[in-house]
Parts: sequence; structure tokens; C-alpha cells
Amino acid sequence: MANPITAIGLMSGTSMDGIDVAMIRTDGENTVQAMAFEAVDYDAAQRALLSEAMSLSAGLQERASRPGKLPAIEKEITRWHADAVDWFCDKHGVGRQDKIVVGFHGQTVVHRPEIGLTVQLGDGQSLADTTGLKVVADMRANDMAHGGQGAPLACAYHAAMAAHVPGRPTAFVNIGGVGNITLVDENGGLLAFDTGPGNALMDDWCLQHTGKPVDVDGALARTGEVNEAVLAELRRHEYFLEAPPKSLDRASFTLDAVKGLSPQDGAATLVMFTAHTIADAVNWCGKSPAYWVICGGGRKNRFLMECLASLIDAPVVPAEAIHTDGDAVEAEAWAYLAVRSVRGLPLTWPGTTGTREPVSGGQVFVPAGH
Repeated sequence: MANPITAIGLMSGTSMDGIDVAMIRTDGENTVQAMAFEAVDYDAAQRALLSEAMSLSAGLQERASRPGKLPAIEKEITRWHADAVDWFCDKHGVGRQDKIVVGFHGQTVVHRPEIGLTVQLGDGQSLADTTGLKVVADMRANDMAHGGQGAPLACAYHAAMAAHVPGRPTAFVNIGGVGNITLVDENGGLLAFDTGPGNALMDDWCLQHTGKPVDVDGALARTGEVNEAVLAELRRHEYFLEAPPKSLDRASFTLDAVKGLSPQDGAATLVMFTAHTIADAVNWCGKSPAYWVICGGGRKNRFLMECLASLIDAPVVPAEAIHTDGDAVEAEAWAYLAVRSVRGLPLTWPGTTGTREPVSGGQVFVPAGH
């Protein structure tokens, strides 16, 4: 058995909310000890810069391409993550020890698996040099090089979490900007894929109509009526006909279908759309999950959770029901994957991303002078 390693995970992903920072101690297999978690929120100026990055990246065809202001924006994003690590380590009394490894996701601006392209802004070497810590970044690229979708990647961590769940098959659903599901069967086998929009459309709609980046508790949506015709149109998207493994870009879905609706009705329709895309995931699961664990920011939307419960004939619970911080799961997963990466263990499998074989991944960056 390998000795556990202390790892810090940094997750911003497709979200524009901020940076999640989690620290765990793990061997990258069965031993996982959650140690600390913090969320660093982006301010309005940072979110505006990220929106600009998304626009500038829309036409990218190569992973290394950084046209226009993108190099400067990438430098800023890296600095934000370095500041988050420094603040986190100071708050929790973490020394800059070589044995600590950082799993760095970066900010996803393009994810187009159909052409083998995924781009996360963030400079791993700069982060390592600035923080003085070993950094593992770019964990999606090797999967794509072996025929995979490059997402979702948290599945290995979900499999470790399944030891604390009372029912199998177990579904772990993360509702971030994009929704994704991991099904852990009775024998520990994994099936995973992106379900559809998570919070992205709901957040964009709320910002557009209220000036607020999120509909807290689904309060706006709860006062509206679901437009069944628009909901049906949204659910006819060709993505839902594709068999997994499959993954999405945050920009794969737009607000076009709900443009003519009132703020309340649009919000209600989008919440129900996200709920249906998650519930409909059972169509690909073979055997319906006996227990659903919801992670990520979407679990805090009580209206969304109620909609999910109305559509799923099994317990639907937030991650806290299995004594896990649902906000921390994705960042913890990235810390866990960083340890698996340095140990050369698989990060993805044919059933999770469609890669031709189980593959590891990630690029290791060592601080200058180490």
C-alpha cells in the first residue's frame, strides 16, 4: 500500500463563480481523508474577464493557441489561483513542503471532444514557481490523445466515495456549469457522461434578468410556470440522442428557446430542463440507480432538488447525507487525481470517457530551482 500524500485541488472548471480549494490526504486509491475546504468567489470584474475569455476562445482550433488578450487573461487566471493557494495555506497553516502536490484544473474556455479539443486557461509552471509547490495540470489531454472525450474526470473519486453510500448502483451527479453523472455499479464498474446543462443556463438567465449571478434557492423559478412547449423543444436537442460516453462544452446550449418567456417562466422552464436531463440519464444506465448523491452548487437550489425528486424513483440526497461537503467534491477530486497522476494510476477508463484503454494523465510542474 502506498503512503498517503497531502494534496490540494483547485477547481474553477466551467463555472464563473470562483475557485474551490480543497485539501485531502490520500493514496489515490481507497484512503481519502478530507482536511480543509474554502471557496474563493470571483468578483464582477473577474467574471467579466472570464466572459471575455470565452468569447475570444470561441474559434480556437488548437490547444496552445492564445490569440489577442488571451495570454494576458491566462496570466491573470493563474495569479488568481496562486493567490488562492497562498491564502488557503496561510489560513490552514500549510507549509510549502515538496511532498504537497497541487491538482490544477484551470478555467475551461473550450471543450469540443468531437474534434479532440479541450482548452483550460492556466499556466502550470507559473503556478508551481509562484507557490513553491509541485503542480499537476492538464489532466484531460492524454485521455483525448487516446480517443477519449476528456470528460468527465471526477469518476475515480466518485468510486472512492461510493464506499460510504448505502445503495448500489449509486449515481453521483455534479451540477456545476455543466451536469455530469457517474454510475458506480454493484461491482465497482464505472459509467460516466455529461448529462446536459447544469447551472449554466439558469445562471445566465438570472444574470440577464435580475443582475444577480445565481437564482438563490430557485426563488425566481419557483414563482414561474414551466412552458411545456419550450421544455419539449429544449429536450429535443441532438445531444440527448447520443449514447455515452459523451461530454459537453458550456456553450453547447443557449438561451434562444426561452427568449420570449417572462423572467419567472424562463427560470422555471430552465430548472425543469436541467432536472429532466439528469433524470433522463437513467436511459443509458442499464440498471436504474438505487441512490442518487447530488454534488456541486446545484444541490443548493432547493427548487431544483424538489424537481429532481419528483422525477426520480429513488432517494435523491445532497452529498452531505453521506458526510461529504458537496461544495468540496470537485476540488477534492482534482487533488485525488493529482495523486493518481504522480503515481501513474488511471484517471479515465473506456466506460467514463470512451478512451481506448485505461489511461493516466496530467503534466507535472516542479518549482524552479527544485
